[in-house]
Amino acid sequence: MIISAMLSALQGLIFFALHYENQNSFPRQLTAKEERECIALAAEGDKEARDKLIQHNLRLVAFIVKKHYPDFRDQDDLISIGIIGLIKAAQTFDYQRSISFSTYAGKCINNQIRMYFRKIKHQQTEVYMNEPVDCDKDGNTVTLADIFCDPTDVAQQADLNINIEKLYRYITEELDEREKEILTKRYGLNFATYRTEKILTQREVAKQLGISRSYVSRIEKKALEKLRERFEKND
Repeated sequence: MIISAMLSALQGLIFFALHYENQNSFPRQLTAKEERECIALAAEGDKEARDKLIQHNLRLVAFIVKKHYPDFRDQDDLISIGIIGLIKAAQTFDYQRSISFSTYAGKCINNQIRMYFRKIKHQQTEVYMNEPVDCDKDGNTVTLADIFCDPTDVAQQADLNINIEKLYRYITEELDEREKEILTKRYGLNFATYRTEKILTQREVAKQLGISRSYVSRIEKKALEKLRERFEKND
């Protein structure tokens, strides 16, 4: 599940890095009619409609971060994490439910940010049965206890393992040493175990490497673009 969250984070940050330089460039909110149309198309499996739903709800992420976490220093990092929650919301939203997408997405965004703070607090060294590790289809947090109570989807897990192996292989094959070093630190990658370790913010990576945060951001975006292109080729 932790590896799955890491892959979801990578997907979310690829989306964020490739489309938006700052929160002022976020698209306008959809009208009620436009949102209904996107939801209906997304329910039929239309990826473009789902992506449009995500893009035009990015302001919701920025709003939640500014409202609930105004004193947090790395606002961009929180927005990136919140976008991961937004993407999860678009992927898991039950379009037959009476709840609005914005309400559901707001719950997923908040849960994603809270999980991030939990991980920082415990520094990923202590494991508790009630530790949130993901969100369910209703946007509620899922704990380790919940996971142990549910049967494992073997096929899904096998597919996930294949993608994990691809991710590590593509990083080795496609990225130069500086790009690999930055992604390794940013996402806590361990090439020996294929498990995640401590995840660092861009500011923390910059401090360790003695370079600027903006330089870390540029290298990270370039590396994520390379990986996105490689995944699209899919060998």
